[in-house]
Formats: sequence, structure tokens, C-alpha cells
Amino acid sequence: MFWSCRQSIFAEMKKKFSQVESAAEEPRVLCIIQDTTNSKTVNERVTLNLPASTPLKRLFEDVASKVGYVNGTFDLVWGNGDNVTDTTPIDQNSDKTILDAGFEPGKKNFLHLTDKDGEQPHIMPEESGTTDDSAQDRFIGPLPREGSVGCTNDYVSQSYSYSSVLSKSETGYVGLVNQAMTCYLNSLLQTLFMTPEFRNALYKNGKQFNLTFPKKQSHTWQQHDVQELCRVMFDALEQKWKQTEQADLINQLYQGKLKDYVRCLECGYEGWRIDTYLDIPLVIRPYGSNQAFASVEEALHAFIQPEILDGPNQYFCERCKKKCDARKGLRFLHFPYLLTLQLKRFDFDYTTMHRIKLNDRMTFPEELDMSVFIDVEDEKSPQTESCTDSGAENEGSCHSDQMSNDFSNDDGVDEGICLESNSAAERLSKAGSEKSSLLYELFSVMVHSGSAAGGHYYACIKSFSDDQWYSFNDQHVSKITQEDIKKTYGGSSGSRGYYSSAFASSTNAYMLIYRLKDPVRNAKFLEAHEYPEHIKQLVQKERELEEQEKRQREIERNTCKIKLFCMHPTKQIMMENKLEVHKDRTLKEAVEIAYKLMDLEEAVPLDCCRLVKYDEFHDYLERSYEGEEDTPMGLLLGGVKSTYMFDLLLETRRPDQIFQCYKPGEVMVKVHVVDLKTESVAPPISIRAYLNQTVSEFKQLISKATHLPAETMRVVLERCYNDLRLLNVSSKTLKAEGFFRSNKVFIESSESLDRHVAYTDSHLWKLLDRHANTIRLYVSLPEQSPGSQFRRAVYQKSSGDSGNLDDACERVKGPVGNMKSVEAILEESTEKLKSLSLQQQQEGDNGDSSKSTEASDFENIESPLNEIDSSASAENRELENQIQISDPENLQSEERSDSDVNNDRSTSSVDSDILSSSHSSDTLCNVDNAPLPLANGLDSHSITSSRRSKANQGKKETWDTAEEDSGTDSEYDESGKSRGEAQYMYFKSEPYAADEGSGEGQKWLMVHVDKRITLSAFKQHLEPFVGVPSSHFKVFRVYASNQEFESVRLNETLSSFSDDNKITIRLGRALKKGEYRVKVYQLLVNEPEPCKFLLDAVFAKGMTVRQSKEELLPQLREQCGLDLTIDRFRLRKKTWKNPGTVFLDYHIYEEDINISSNWEVFLEILDGVEKMKSMSQLAVLSRRWRPSEMKLDSFQEVVLESSSVEELKEKLSEISGIPLENIEFAKGRGTFPCDISILEIHQDLDWNPKVSTLNVWPLYICDDGAVIFYRDKTEELMELTDEQRNELMKKESSRLQKTGHRVTYSPRKEKALKIYLDGAPNKDLTQD
Repeated sequence: MFWSCRQSIFAEMKKKFSQVESAAEEPRVLCIIQDTTNSKTVNERVTLNLPASTPLKRLFEDVASKVGYVNGTFDLVWGNGDNVTDTTPIDQNSDKTILDAGFEPGKKNFLHLTDKDGEQPHIMPEESGTTDDSAQDRFIGPLPREGSVGCTNDYVSQSYSYSSVLSKSETGYVGLVNQAMTCYLNSLLQTLFMTPEFRNALYKNGKQFNLTFPKKQSHTWQQHDVQELCRVMFDALEQKWKQTEQADLINQLYQGKLKDYVRCLECGYEGWRIDTYLDIPLVIRPYGSNQAFASVEEALHAFIQPEILDGPNQYFCERCKKKCDARKGLRFLHFPYLLTLQLKRFDFDYTTMHRIKLNDRMTFPEELDMSVFIDVEDEKSPQTESCTDSGAENEGSCHSDQMSNDFSNDDGVDEGICLESNSAAERLSKAGSEKSSLLYELFSVMVHSGSAAGGHYYACIKSFSDDQWYSFNDQHVSKITQEDIKKTYGGSSGSRGYYSSAFASSTNAYMLIYRLKDPVRNAKFLEAHEYPEHIKQLVQKERELEEQEKRQREIERNTCKIKLFCMHPTKQIMMENKLEVHKDRTLKEAVEIAYKLMDLEEAVPLDCCRLVKYDEFHDYLERSYEGEEDTPMGLLLGGVKSTYMFDLLLETRRPDQIFQCYKPGEVMVKVHVVDLKTESVAPPISIRAYLNQTVSEFKQLISKATHLPAETMRVVLERCYNDLRLLNVSSKTLKAEGFFRSNKVFIESSESLDRHVAYTDSHLWKLLDRHANTIRLYVSLPEQSPGSQFRRAVYQKSSGDSGNLDDACERVKGPVGNMKSVEAILEESTEKLKSLSLQQQQEGDNGDSSKSTEASDFENIESPLNEIDSSASAENRELENQIQISDPENLQSEERSDSDVNNDRSTSSVDSDILSSSHSSDTLCNVDNAPLPLANGLDSHSITSSRRSKANQGKKETWDTAEEDSGTDSEYDESGKSRGEAQYMYFKSEPYAADEGSGEGQKWLMVHVDKRITLSAFKQHLEPFVGVPSSHFKVFRVYASNQEFESVRLNETLSSFSDDNKITIRLGRALKKGEYRVKVYQLLVNEPEPCKFLLDAVFAKGMTVRQSKEELLPQLREQCGLDLTIDRFRLRKKTWKNPGTVFLDYHIYEEDINISSNWEVFLEILDGVEKMKSMSQLAVLSRRWRPSEMKLDSFQEVVLESSSVEELKEKLSEISGIPLENIEFAKGRGTFPCDISILEIHQDLDWNPKVSTLNVWPLYICDDGAVIFYRDKTEELMELTDEQRNELMKKESSRLQKTGHRVTYSPRKEKALKIYLDGAPNKDLTQD
């Protein structure tokens, strides 16, 4: 019997052990669940690590417990892997294991938590939460990157949704959200909150206050030390609590007292001082030792262990009147009620010169007896009384045999704690009782995880209500045990060498807080009914806000948010908004909400609107909702989701129209009808078709919608940009032809002969090609036409007959009442332009004049501007088909008489006549369709390389950047004829009324133009409206930020422009081929601002420097008031603010000097004759430093014949009178003028470098403009008093800040943590 029982017991134990062993070997499955039922939780994850044998039922139970939903009210679907296309919910009633259901061990299995049957999951009531400790995940240490632990309803939210993150778990506590490196603050606040005495006192304070970090400092983004924060916060609280009941609260709770003494070992004389403390810093590892203290008790003994002062450290004894050996140490006189111990884990490694963290193991007891560390004998001594006789309670001296009062000075200041009695008997009695009752209990461990460079703080705190330990890790609060506290001791199992802490755990205790075990003083937390009235009101207000947030969250959870679009029925613009509608609202109610949201009350009746399913990306109407007006939006949209794969369109109709039914599976086609006679493209008509329809059936469908015959119909599909496919195979399906969800087709149905022409040669193809490449631009013209003087200058070089462009645009003179209409003026101007052009064609013997093109209106625009007489339209079209500008330069090269010039003065405002016309002006442009050279993208600031480097190469480098970089190629070829006469490009313009705020009197054109036109041809077409030739106005492109950039590459097309771009025209000479626009700055080496802008100039390729100087002279005189001669100034290279190479008069641009668009150059006025004569010379700027006077002299130029250091010293000696052997020099640093503080120049510069030439390290002076400081090495530095130095420092700081140079006098220091009272400092934060 016994043996059988024994065998059965062994068998049962073996079975259990095998089960445990198999469970340990069983693979685990990592499940990551994303809650997609709400926009607030879409970025949140729940992580479960389950055994592979876990049933699916258990998976759903665990998920429900984690997210706080009622099980059975949600679905789980796959979110990745092979099952990602399977949207079927996982069967939660299945008996399968998660392994059999397709979950993969060792991989991340992503699941989506979704609505069940269109209904949102039900939230689990709070009382239904489990309270079983075994079900509660305990957590201690830094949070993982994903998942949530510590409480069942916790989520890690990236958006800091406080209401969801800070929900109470069964612990009954709410954490604090980490608001960017505030974990150190959170852990301290949580510790203070869990301190009954501190919390109760704070509640009883009837005065509210704020403690705020300075906003303009970077404290928010820096992690600070929690012990430093504790000190600063206590100081701030003491300041705030002055003259209140809590004025001495910090001292009463946290302040202790110790004696700092020195005792002579020869005579027994002792000097001492009493200090107070708020915390005790304990060393982890003694200085120079490889072994750390094993426990807090051992570190406390070391703290009060005295040291012997001997040898060179001997102490001067006042009694012995000599240096003697002495004992120096600390004695604890009084311990506070709340004892704070700081474990000094941060140290400095003098080997690596870096801060390090000591992760050595240091134990600490749950109960700490401090009676062994207090000095009762010191309390028995009458020395304290003898010291108070002199009026200094906390400092004095005495002898073991005889009372002494040798210390009469009061160096130390008592910080608020005094002894309760002056009676020695009372002190003795009190000291004895205190020693017997100094038992402290641990209740807070503030833990640091990380390194000396940064890490994470959290707190382990014991509640005095239930003696349970909790982990307060930012917003996560969970229960822990005493074993978890022991894990914060730190250390490793290995030997404790000096670097052993580097391999130890980085998570360890940093601050310990103990409370004195005293039944009389130990307080309990105030109950709710004991709260002061202001606290009760605050709690009530918080509860109301919480209820309000809860209701709002419930509304948010049931609100569908989806993009809403609407084509405004009158403005014809697509509007976009977000529709927010409760899931229980019907479709009819949603239409009313959308109707008001889009502000259509005055545009269309409500019954003319409906909501349809819409794909904005493809511009596709997916389906309509006929007969579902009473269906809830939650069902129509598939539930409340964070994002939808579709949008909604608020569709409108006219009262006489009916809505079309959109069925799923249909494709939408926008049909444009093309009229070859009027060369117009009608606005689109939308029809619905099926992909399996043939082209023949599709034509019949279009015929019904457009009432055009299908037999003669040509259908062109625009699949993408410039891909126009003619659908000429009637039996092919639309799918085979490339139709998709949303399509665009052009149709033409007429009896014209164009049907029999090859498609690519047909009129239809050309019209559609033009339509596809035409863009709409808005052109702002100059506010005033150019003056007569300017116009005379423009045309003075002209020759030939008196015909000119202005004659074609002449204003009709006469009384106001007899003036012709603007239509007649435009027609007359056009006729003159036509006859002038035909004449020029004949003179130029151009054989292309017989060609005709289609250049009329490409689209019917419903506007009053187009309501013109049909005969005028016919004449305009006839003009467009005949006109061709073959030699535009002839328009500018005609010789003009004085009468013509005078006539211009009265007709210079021709563009105002044209703009006031109700006609639109259609003309043609002739451009070259051959390949054109493109810009090479050279840096606009790059200028010539060093002259000396060129000289060393032995040959000159030539860059032809006229057409590639600057883009200033001429509009005409070498024969003077217009480039490109093979293809016409469309151009149409009409007046445009700009919006208010565009400038009073500002004239605008709306231009439809083929974007393949070149900028050169585009400018030629703008000539009649600007009133000057294209070479005398500039084109600026206006970007969204209203920034303007000049377009100068005349050979480039307008392909980079898009619809509705704005262009500004400004008067001024445009650049010709080989010309560059140059900004000229004056170099003022001895002025506070050495760089001053003068003017814009134009330099040309092949021009010498002297020629450019000659052209600058009149401009400098007229625009800048500088009356100079050509030999009184020089030009030199400018790089940012640095002066560089001096350009010699014989240098040629593009040969000796590399030049680019938007080039910048310095103009320097000379004091005398130019000393720079050849490229082998070197010009440097020297400045003498006078240390005895603490000042710098002005700049002086030194011209060297070579790069010899010896020659430089000779020149410096010559201009300064300093003996050659005493010359010391240094190269300036930074941007010209190389400013430096006179307090730093004497020692900070690299004086007297050991080199023989200037073009080697460390000088590298290879070009003109280098700054050289020099001094007399025998001159002594002026000695400054502290006042003089401070005054000089202020002046230098002010001077250098004005010039944009930063001055620093000390290495960067760590900013101390600051807390301001009531949220605002008393001084300007910018001064910190």
C-alpha cells in the first residue's frame, strides 16, 4: 500500500515536471494588435506573447482584457503576412490553437481590431475589471518600445491623449505623462504625492500657486538630475510659503544638522561649525579605489569617518600657534523626519576625461537604524553652550579641558534649525531618547536607468495606506514586490573591478527616502471628507471636466470623419472639407450637414444635392445611394474608422435636371465635344460606361448623351499627358483600349474631309495637341508706360522706313465724345500689325508666308468678353491664319524721324487701350522645334578661381557660360532672323480684372499660350501690350510666397509653368547674348559695415575690366553720387563678404575672369595710384595690434611681389617702424574683417607661424584679400584691473554683437535648473 501510494505520487510529480519542461520548450507567438475602431487609438498597439498552443478563445479573452472591451463585441483580422488579403474575421469560437490558425512563432503577427457587424466595441465597465494580482502584469524598469504593461486599460499613445492614457487601473493610482524628458520631474512629484505629511500640508494651504520652468530656456528638452530638482523645488516652495503656516514645512520634514570639526592632535583644541542639510550624499566608490561600498550603512560610516591632516596638509592650531597634525570630520547632531540619501552614482573618469555612471551594487535596508551614527557625546559636551555665549550658535571652538571661545567670526549662517533647549540636562535627555528612536523605514526609491549621458527616471514607492509597493513609471502604475526593489541594488555577479560597473545593470537606485517610525508623528492621508473646502471644489471641478471629456470621447468614438468634396455650382471650383457625422445619423441628415458645411444655401436648393461615394485620386464617382436616405451613416460607411479608403462628394444639379444613378463596377468618362469649325473644345459631359463594352457600343452611348451621329464620330482617348489614342477598332472593348476608373475622351462628329486624313496629320490631332499643351497665365503689366526719353533711347539705333510697332497700336486722337470704341481700336491696331508683318515677310523673302495654322480660341469660355460680332471673329481668325513674324528685329531696327518720336509721346499708353478692349487678341508665334541647349546648373555665386592658380597652370581657362549658365542667349540668330520658323505655337490674350489688393491701376492680361513656346517668342508677343521691344523689358515669375525671380533663359520653353501662374513684367533692358547682370558693392575696409550695395550693372563676354569701369562711371555719378576717375577705383572678386582677387584693367571677362549670372563684385576706391600691376603680385590687408594700449589700428594694404614671409615682414616693418626682428604676425580668422575681441587677440591667434612662404599650412594665403594682424613682440600687454576688464568686456561684447560676431570668454557651461514662481520670472528671460 505504501509503495503503491509512493509510486503514484512520483508518477504525478513526473507528469507535472514533464508538463513544465514541455511548456518551457514550447514556441511562443508574438501578437501585435492595432485598434482601428477609433481615430484616437489607431496609433496604439497591444502586444501579447502567447504559447503556440493557446486557443483562439483565450486570445480574444486576453485582447479584451488588455484593451478594456467586452469580449464578443469586436473582431480580429489579419494585418500582415500571407493572410493580409484575407479580411475575413478570425473565428473566436473556434477550438483551433493560434498555431493551427496560421500564426507564425518567432515572427511578429499583426492583427487589426475592428468593429463587429458595423457596431463599435463595447467598453468594459470599471467594476468588471479584475483585481486578481496574478492577472496583473507587474512592471518595473523602463517601458518597452511597444505594448503596454502595468494596467489592463493602458495604451501607449503618441498623441498624449491624457484621458485614455491616464485611466485608473485597479491600483487606484493615475500616473503622469512624460512630456519630453520630464521623467525626473514625474518621479519626484509622485514621491511627494505619496508622502502623507507633505501632501496633507499642501492640501491645507488655502493658496494656490504655480511653479514654472523658464519658457525661453531649453530645460524642457534637457534631462536634469532629480536631486538637483529636489533642491531647486524646495527652495522655490520656501520662497512661496513665506508668512504662511507652511513657512517652515521643508525644514521640519527634511532638514537635519551636522557638525564640521577640526581637532588638534597635540593640544586637543577643536574648531567647529554646525551645518544643516536636506539630503546626505553617499559615495558609491571611494576616490582612487577599485572597490565600491557594499551597503548604505558602510557608506554612512565612511561619511563620518574622520581624516588625518598631516604632512603638507597640517592644520594651523590657534592654541599651539603652529601647524599641527589634526583630525577633521563630520558628526551628525540631528536627523530629519524624512531622511533623503543620494547615492552618488555619477562620477568623472580622469583617464578618459568623461563623466561616467557607477553601476556597482549597493544594498539598502528596508529599515535603517540611524542611532549608531549620531554623536550623543557631542550633545553632552558643553561646547555648544559656550559657543552660544558669543552669539554664534553654529560656530565656535573649545578645548577638552577648558572652555574656549577663540572663534569669534561668524562665517557660517544658520539655515533655520535651532536646538530646542539650551539646558545641558535637557539636551542630554533629549539626545538619549532620540538615539533610542532613530529607526527609519524605506518608502521611496528613485531609480535611474541609463548612462551618464542620459537615461530614464522612475520611482518605486510604498503606500502607507496598505504597505504595498508600487512602480510609478510616468503614466504607468503597477504593483511590485520586495524582490523587485532588490533588483535596483545594481551590480553584477562578477568581481567588482574598476570597470566592472560598465558590464553591470544600468538600472539602479539613485535616491532613497526614509521616514522616521514615530507613532505620534506618522500621519495618514487625509480622507475626502477631511479636505479643505477649496480642495473639494477643485475635485468637483475636475470630476465635471472628466465627465465632460468622457462624454466627448463617447461622441468621438461614434463619429464618422471622412473627406468631403463639392464642385461649387456657380464658382466652378472644387471645395474640400471634413464631414463629421454621428454613425446613427441618416443619409438625409448627413446631406443637410454637408449642405451647410459647404455653404451652398445661396447657390442651390437642398433638394438639388446628394452624397455619393467618390474616389478623389482618380476623380471617380464609385456609386450613388438611391433609396437609402434613411440608412444610418455607420452602415453606409462600414462603421466608424480612423481612415476610409474612399471619400464623399456632395453632388449638385440644376432644378430641371435629374441625378444619374451610379452603380458599382461602372467607369466614369468625361466627354469633350470638339468643333473643328470654331476650333473649340466644349466643357466635359460625364457619362457612365462598362469596361466590357465595345468601342461601337460606347459610341452609341455617347451619341445618346450628345445627340451627335455615331456613324461619323471619332473618339480620342487621353490616357495620360500627350498620349492621344484614336479608338478606331469598333470591336475592341474599353478595357482593351486602356480605360480605367476615370477617363477623358474627345469626340468629333462631322462630315469634314479631315476624317479621311491620317490621324497624326489631321486637324483634330493638331487641335487636341494644342489643347493639351496650352496653359493659362496671368501677366501683370507695368503700371506706367516708358517715358519719351526712354523710348527715344530704345529706337535711336533704328534704321529704314518709318513704319513701327507703335503705329499699329496708335491711339485715336480727338475729343472724348468722338473717340472710337475699344473694339475698333483693337481691330485697327491688328490690321496695321497685319499689314506691317506682311510687308516684312515680302522684304525678307520668306517662303513660308503661305502656310496657315490653327491659332484661334481653343475652348469656348462663357464670358461677356467673348460676346463679339461674328464678322469680327471671322476677321480675327483670318488674320491669325495669315500673320507670321519672320524677322521681329526689323520692328526695332527701323530708322525713326523726330516726328515719329514726338508722336510716340502722345501714344505711349497704347497698352491701356488694348487692355480696355472687350476683344481678346489672338496672335501666333514662330519658334524652333529643334533640340535646344539646356542650362548646366552652374552655381550663380561661383566666380573666377585664383589668378595665381591660373598662372601656375600656364594657360588660361575659358568657360562659355553665355547660353548655358546665364541663359542670356540672343532672341535672334547671327543673320538677325527669328529662330525657328518651322512650327507655330498658340498665343491668345485678353484683359483680366485682378482681385482687389493687386495694386490700384495695375493692368493684367490673361494669356492662353502653348507651353512649348520659348521665352523669347513669348516676350515678342507681349511687345504690343508693354509698348517697348522685348529687349527692353524683363519677365519675372511670381511664386506662391510672392517671391519674384527673373526668367532670363530665352531659349527655354514655358514647360516649367503651369496653369494660373503669375508673371510680372518690369521695364528695363533685358540681357543679350553673352551679357551678365552684376551686382556692384563698395568695399569699405575701415567702416563698421564694410560691404555696401551700389547698383546693378551689365558686363559682357569679351569686355575688358577697364571697359566695364568706363561704363560704370556715369552710373556711379548719377545713381550713387560718386564722382570718380577711371584710375581712382578698382574691381575685385567678392565671395560672400570677403574681398578677393584684384581684377587688372587688361583682364577679359570669360577669358581671364570666370563670370556667371547674378554675379557680385567689389568696387574699391583707391587712396593713390594703383599698385597692383601683374598677376604675380599679392595684396593683403594688414592691421597692427598694440597690446600696451589694448587697441587695433586701421587696415593698411600691403602689396607683395612674392609669397615670401620675409618680404611680408619687411613691408610691415616699413609701414610701422617696428624693427624687422621684432615683427610677429598672425592670419585673421573667419569672414572679413575677421573681427576678434581685443581681450582675446593677444593669446588666441596663432602668432609667428614657423613657415617661409604664405601659401602653405597653416596660412594658405594664395589670393588677394587675406587679413594679417601684426605686433611688436617687445611690447608688453597692458595690465587691467577687474573693473577695467569688465568694462572692456562689455564694450567688446556690444561691438562684436553689432557686427554679427559672437564673443565668448569661457567654455560652455551646463545651465542650472530654474523654477519660477507663479509662472513668470521677474526679469527678461532673454538675459538668461
